[in-house]
Amino acid sequence: MSIKKSNTKQIILYIIFDYISAVTAWSIFYIFRKVYIESEKFGYAIDIEFSKNYFIGVFGLALFWVILYSLIGFYKVQFVRSRLKELGQSLLITIIGVIIIFIVLILDDTIVNHRSYYFSISVLFLLHFFISYIPRLIITNSIIKNIKKGKIVYNTLIIGNNGTALNIYNAFQDLYEPVGYNFVGFVSIDNSIDKKLTNKLKHLGNILLLNQVIKENNIVNIIIAIKSYEYNKISEIINELFQFNISIKIVPGLYNMLIGRAKMSNLYNPPLIEVTYDMMSEWQKVAKQIIDICFSSLFIIFFSPLYILIAIGIKLSSKGPIFYKQKRIGKNTTPFIIYKFRTMIIDAEKGTPQLSSPNDKRITKFGFWLRKYRLDEIPQFFNVIKGNMSLVGPRPERQFYINQIVKKAPHYLHLLKVKPGITSWGQVRYGYAENVEEMILRLKYDILYIENMSLYIDFKILIYTIKTVLEANGK
Repeated sequence: MSIKKSNTKQIILYIIFDYISAVTAWSIFYIFRKVYIESEKFGYAIDIEFSKNYFIGVFGLALFWVILYSLIGFYKVQFVRSRLKELGQSLLITIIGVIIIFIVLILDDTIVNHRSYYFSISVLFLLHFFISYIPRLIITNSIIKNIKKGKIVYNTLIIGNNGTALNIYNAFQDLYEPVGYNFVGFVSIDNSIDKKLTNKLKHLGNILLLNQVIKENNIVNIIIAIKSYEYNKISEIINELFQFNISIKIVPGLYNMLIGRAKMSNLYNPPLIEVTYDMMSEWQKVAKQIIDICFSSLFIIFFSPLYILIAIGIKLSSKGPIFYKQKRIGKNTTPFIIYKFRTMIIDAEKGTPQLSSPNDKRITKFGFWLRKYRLDEIPQFFNVIKGNMSLVGPRPERQFYINQIVKKAPHYLHLLKVKPGITSWGQVRYGYAENVEEMILRLKYDILYIENMSLYIDFKILIYTIKTVLEANGK
């Protein structure tokens, strides 16, 4: 079974059993409240009735638990789950969920004394934790067991062609139990290939064929095993790999170990540095998406008169359409159509793409005013609702300019790991870029943003953007 199918099956099983476990736990707790808490409160035995409201409540609560697990990131696809980490996650999620349920549903109950509260919350916690964790543990154990038996494997590629690559291969081959790594071969950095390595692993080509090798061999895991003097190539390699949804690990040198960058996912596995593309925690990702959609929808509704006035102003000031549409490159190099209010004369750009400047004669008088207050960008709230963009993120560019930027700054490709935004840190600092050099200057701020992404940083950028708009500092 492929690792991707295994992970999909595992996630589906988690969701199904989490839902069933939540229904079971709350049903038992419901009976407990009737038999013990309410009977003690009223002084006589309370009949247990499973009414319509009970079924609505219990299935609603089960959905609440599944959503909570999703927000915490429990259903995120992982190649191999750590049982100890899973235990910690289960405890944390159960504590959070029980506290929310207690405050919303139980706190206003009429009780005999406060011991009933403590008793109720303890019983609910124990019921939900054990009933949900046991099937989860069984599923995880089953997956790990199949990996150890070799029934689940994921194709692994080594990048490197010397002793480091050979040593890491031998280290995994010498493990007491399989960990699911199916080494299909190696890709060389240069022509000096260790013959001992070719005796054990198939040489699949050099680094120039990396993309082709990954696609042809269904690679899902890569280990970069190169010498310390070749570390300058790591950035170039990762730039090539970012477009693939694969796990990337780097064999650390002594310096990396000393500064604590090398981590062990398993006590017996060789230490590796894992390259992660998770800029934000799962709950922040979900919260960011919710904020994007809610804010954009409210903005469009409340400022619909402004949209109408701008549309009239564009029509009265110059000939041509109200909106300007252009193909841009979004997350994971996916092209999309960006919307703006037209600020230039029609057919302003013929043939080779041209960037604008403050004194650009192609900009209409009304368009200049729109750009000054950045009002030409507000149609992009529709892009946000469509899912092409976010409120905050690196500004999207055209493929023509991306090709030029990458020649001078290959790390630009890292920006394509996240959704582009209406505003960005670089946009706040530089505004509209007038040339490729300014795009590259803006790049360092956007790289810094994606390496420190958080809701706090997003709010900060939004505040500075509002300040720029109110002060009419846009260019």
